[in-house]
Amino acid sequence: MELTVVNIMAIVASGLMLIVTLGVVYLTAAEWRDRRRQQRDKTTR
Repeated sequence: MELTVVNIMAIVASGLMLIVTLGVVYLTAAEWRDRRRQQRDKTTR
């Protein structure tokens, strides 16, 4: 029984780490895209 609870907790922890990692990657890509867009807008004005 304890092993099952530990396994479930490990799976949940791994899933949460994956979600956080994907969120960080998304925010980094969005920031890079926005920064690039701002620089492009500065040079065209």
